[in-house]
Formats: sequence, structure tokens, C-alpha cells
Amino acid sequence: MTDYMTMTADAPISRSTAIKLYDEAGFDGMRKAGRLAAEILDALVPHVVPGVTTGELDDIVRRMTLDGGGVPATLGYRGYTHSCCISLNTIICHGIPGDQKIKEGDILNIDVTPLVDGWHGDSSRMYIAGEASIKARRLIDVTYECLMLGIEQAKPGNHLGDIGHAIQSHAEKHRYGVVRDFCGHGLGRVFHDSPEVIHVGRPGTGPELRPGMFFTIEPMINIGKPGVKMLEDGWTAVTRDRTLSAQFEHSIGITQTGCEIFTESLAGLNAPPYAA
Repeated sequence: MTDYMTMTADAPISRSTAIKLYDEAGFDGMRKAGRLAAEILDALVPHVVPGVTTGELDDIVRRMTLDGGGVPATLGYRGYTHSCCISLNTIICHGIPGDQKIKEGDILNIDVTPLVDGWHGDSSRMYIAGEASIKARRLIDVTYECLMLGIEQAKPGNHLGDIGHAIQSHAEKHRYGVVRDFCGHGLGRVFHDSPEVIHVGRPGTGPELRPGMFFTIEPMINIGKPGVKMLEDGWTAVTRDRTLSAQFEHSIGITQTGCEIFTESLAGLNAPPYAA
């Protein structure tokens, strides 16, 4: 039995097993945070080039977040010391920015979460440094398609299993692996909240989607098998078979008729190639 909790303006801020249902004030807060996340990811497009370091990109994210009136939610989160996650090539998620230089043909995911007036705008996109291989480009295209097919299922009366099934079916049709070890999540005034949004599933299973639910959909798709290996830093997750991985992420809210994407690019830069 799934528990739901209606959120008011004076409700306590805490993680719980109940799924929170937010009002219009919550939608307004998420729109503002999501817009800043999208603007940051838009602004990174001309900076993702061979020779730049992941640390330099992290610096841009931090400056833009602060200049936009927010703070990076990842900075200090469970001891994490950076303003975003940058995951290159075989890194599935939670890659740590640093001195590593991006090379020609690299593909990378940049994941940002500005915290604006108490609301979390969580989003990530894939980028290509220079010219990527055909197989890398195809992986990126299919991963974005997986995200959007999942979002199509995000409407009242459907279930989380409908979202997972849409993603899994499309990825596996292309013989790609869907990562099970990490998932989407509820968010709002809490960074990671209920429910867990698994990217595989059976139609009609899992919690029912109701208006006011906020959560991320963020499929991680591998060219090879879905297996994950954690590195010694405790954060970085890589493909166990060392194949390429890709990910896209949007934060959404369930409405009366469907869903609203809070982190959609107003410039139309939702997936590469990003035209100048």
C-alpha cells in the first residue's frame, strides 16, 4: 500500500517513505529551480571541447549557480566537494570533476542540481567533445529517446512501472543494457525523496502517479551489459564490462492531465548535436 502526503507551505522539510503531493506553490518553486538548471546546461555547450578539464566545467557550474541566486545542492552533500557530477565515456554516473582533460571524441554527462529558494532543480545532459563515433552517437540518441518515452508515460492513473517498461523496452530493442543499481527519485524541497523511479518494470505495477508528484527520470543506458562497478573513491560508478554509458535526466511534476518538465531547455538544447 503506497502512502501519499499532501504538502502545504508550512509542512516540515524531511525525507519520508510517503510520496509527497505538492500544490501550485511547489510547481512555481520547481519551475524556478528547473529553469536555472536548464540555463546552466545550455551555457556549458560551447565550453565542452577537447582540452578543457572537468574541473573547469565544474567551476562554470558553480559560478552560474551562485550568480543565478542558487547554491549547488551537491556541494557538501554527504561529503561531496564539487558543484556537479561529470561522467565520461564508461562512467555511468557520479563522476568527480578534476584535472582530467577531455579528449576528442569523448562523450560525457553533466549533472547539475541548483537549490533555489529551497527547491531542487535536478537535470543532466550528454555532451560530445568534437566528433564522436557512430556507436557513441547512437547510444546518446537512444538514451534520450528512452527518457522521453518514459516521460510520455508520466500521467495521472499510470504507474511507475509504465515508465520503467517504456524505457526498458526501447533500450533492450537496441540490445543495450539498462542500469538497475541507480534510479530516479522524488524531489522538491528534499534532494532525494520517495519514490524510487526504477528504469525497468512491468506496466501497471508500482505506485500510482497522482497530480502533485515531483520526481526525476534519469535512465542510464550501457552499450553492453547493465553491470556496475564502484571505484574506490566511493562515488564513481563505471560499467563493469568497460563499455560506453549515457544518461539524460529531467525533473518533472505530475499535473491533472499529464506532466510538466521543469528542466526543459528554453533554447531547445535538450540533446546533441547542439547547433550554435
